[in-house]
Amino acid sequence: MSGPNTAVGSQVNGGTPLGPCGDDDCGIRDVLDRLGDRWTVLVVVELAKGSRRYGELERAIPGISQRMLSLTTKRLCRDGLTERIVHPTLPPQVEYRLTPMGRSLSVMISALADWSRENKAAIAEARARWDGSVGTA
Repeated sequence: MSGPNTAVGSQVNGGTPLGPCGDDDCGIRDVLDRLGDRWTVLVVVELAKGSRRYGELERAIPGISQRMLSLTTKRLCRDGLTERIVHPTLPPQVEYRLTPMGRSLSVMISALADWSRENKAAIAEARARWDGSVGTA
């Protein structure tokens, strides 16, 4: 093994394997944990359209329960991606909006959605080819 590629060398020689970010903790696991849950992306997409009251979010995201919406919005607030605004009315009105960091995430999600849309047919074709070849192999 050549000396300059120490990352590969340490993995091959039994050293500690490096993660996707090299030898630093870039936080990718935390981000994927948040984005990988069932509702986060849908809430972020809805909030990218503008501030929403809790009830508006609930109506805009089919299938989400009150409990899951509550958990998801709390997690997004905790991570600094959204902010919760309570209006002093009776009953209190609660509104959510993306923070600047949340807006930057919504740009990435939008890019992923665009990529998905552009490649949907190609993925379906690749799956059909794979499914057809697996039965014959």
